[in-house]
Amino acid sequence: MLWLLLIVVIVAVGAFYIRMNARAERDFDNPDAGSAMVEFGRAFPDEAIRALYSTIDRKAIFLRLHDGKAGFIQSHGTHYVCHVIHPGKVRVNSSESGRGLIVHFPDFAYLDNAFEFRTAEVAAEVSLWLLGSFSPKSDFGDELPAAQPAQASD
Repeated sequence: MLWLLLIVVIVAVGAFYIRMNARAERDFDNPDAGSAMVEFGRAFPDEAIRALYSTIDRKAIFLRLHDGKAGFIQSHGTHYVCHVIHPGKVRVNSSESGRGLIVHFPDFAYLDNAFEFRTAEVAAEVSLWLLGSFSPKSDFGDELPAAQPAQASD
């Protein structure tokens, strides 16, 4: 009876160990966007994040910041590389799939890469952020024209 209990304990500990290793490996391959945002906030505490999009492989995150700049976070395992990109400081081309961007960072050439997104619309919006052409304001203006009083007819 004691041997049976010992075998059950050893099997349970082994299963727990294997499960935790698999989870750690999965987390290493798929970084968390929340952790990346915390790291970006530590690196650039004065930058407010307005929107973000992650690449399909979740290894890179592009951010729209409050003042027309863009942010970039790239995962290297459990560590992140964070950069603020000023408008027009990168070169952007569309990938062959139409859902990706080929980005060249002149100041940080080691970050140059092709980044694939879920949709072509996301890739287009991120390219606008990087090039400084994104304008979240409406072209129609905020005010509605004042109503004209009806004229009485005779």
